Amino acid sequence: MASETLTSSEYIRHHLQNLTFGQHHDGSWGLAHNAAEAADMGFWAVNVDSMGMTLLLGGLLMWFFRSVAKKVEAGVPSGAQNFAEMVIDFINDSVRGSFSGRNAMVAPLAFTIFLWIFLMNLMDLLPIDLVPEIAKFIGSNVFGMDPHAVFFKVVPSTDPNITFGMAFGVFALVLFYSIKMKGMGGFIGELTLQPFGKWAIPANFLLEGVNLISKPISLALRLFGNMYAGEMIFILIAIMFSAGAVMASLGAVLQVGWAIFHILIITLQAFIFMTLTIVYLDMAHQEHH
Repeated sequence: MASETLTSSEYIRHHLQNLTFGQHHDGSWGLAHNAAEAADMGFWAVNVDSMGMTLLLGGLLMWFFRSVAKKVEAGVPSGAQNFAEMVIDFINDSVRGSFSGRNAMVAPLAFTIFLWIFLMNLMDLLPIDLVPEIAKFIGSNVFGMDPHAVFFKVVPSTDPNITFGMAFGVFALVLFYSIKMKGMGGFIGELTLQPFGKWAIPANFLLEGVNLISKPISLALRLFGNMYAGEMIFILIAIMFSAGAVMASLGAVLQVGWAIFHILIITLQAFIFMTLTIVYLDMAHQEHH
C-alpha cells in the first residue's frame, strides 16, 4: 500500500529508483540519496538491488537443481525431480526445434537463460511494498540510513543494465561462433556481400550491420520494456489502496486480475529471450556461400 507520507508521484519515483552505489562529487564512495545523485555517479555506479537480486536468484537456481541432481532416484521420482525433468525436456525440445547445428553449450545456455529470467520476472508478483519496506527497515535500523534514501527495486529485469548485460553476453557468443564457424573472412564476407553481392558492398554492410546490432538491442529492450510496464501498472494499482475503501476494493480486484495475466507475460518474455538466443546462435553456426 502506498505510504501516507508520500504523494502519488513521490511514491512512483521512489519505487522506480534503484539503490545505487558509486562515487560522489567529493570523491567519496557510497549510496546515492536520490535519483540526481545516482545519475551523477556515472558509468561505474552499481545498482546494488538489481545485482543483489540477480545473484541471489541465480544462486537459488543452481542450489535447487544441484540438490535435485544429488537425490535423483531411478524408481519413483520426487515431485522436485519430476519438475526438473519436465523443464529439461521442455528446453531440449526447444533447442532441437530451433538449433540445427551441433554445440553442447546451447542447451545449458538456453536452460540458464529461461529459468534465470523467469525467476527475475517472477519477483514482479511479490507485493509491491514488501521487499522495499524490509530494505527500509534494515537500512534505517541496522545501518542507520535515512529511510527516505533507502530504495530497492526487487525485479532485476526492470533494470536496463541487467537486460543489456544479458543481451550483450548473448551477442558476444553470436560473434564468437560466427567467426569460429565461418572464419574471419567468411564473417566479413557475410556482412559485406549479402544480400546484393559484391557490387553493393556499402549498402550490404549498412543493412547487415544494422541487422547484427539490432539483435542485442531488441533482446534487451523487449524484456526491459515489458517488465517495466508491468511493474508500473502494479505501482499504479497500489496507489489506489490509499484512495479510500471503494478504490481500495477496486484495486484489490485489479491487482489479482493483473497478477494472473502477468504470469503469462513473465513466462512469455523468458521464453522469447531464450528462443531468440537459440535462433541467433543457429544463424551464427550456418555457413553462407
